[in-house]
Amino acid sequence: MAASKPTNPTETRLDEDLDKPSTTAPGDGPADTTDPDERAVSATPDKGAAAQAGHGTVNAVVPAPAKPAPKRASKERDRMETYTATRPDGAEVTIVRNIETGESSLKGS
Repeated sequence: MAASKPTNPTETRLDEDLDKPSTTAPGDGPADTTDPDERAVSATPDKGAAAQAGHGTVNAVVPAPAKPAPKRASKERDRMETYTATRPDGAEVTIVRNIETGESSLKGS
């Protein structure tokens, strides 16, 4: 029976294992992550356990606590842009876009 080869992951995520190498997608480094909200912090690896398990390298980064979302003071302070546009049927409408959130609304018929 042929030995099965481990497959490479398609995404790289940080993990808490400090006694074996991190698992990364091809082309990613040990502290890389494909999650844009995930941050890495250094940690003290368990080199002894990794060596006993036969690993030549060991993971030395773990996920940092999630950053809290910034609090918005109020919508009244958001920057807004307003402009007019012509619909395909020729009617003129006003578009209001909140620059802070990207939210748009349409005024007019």
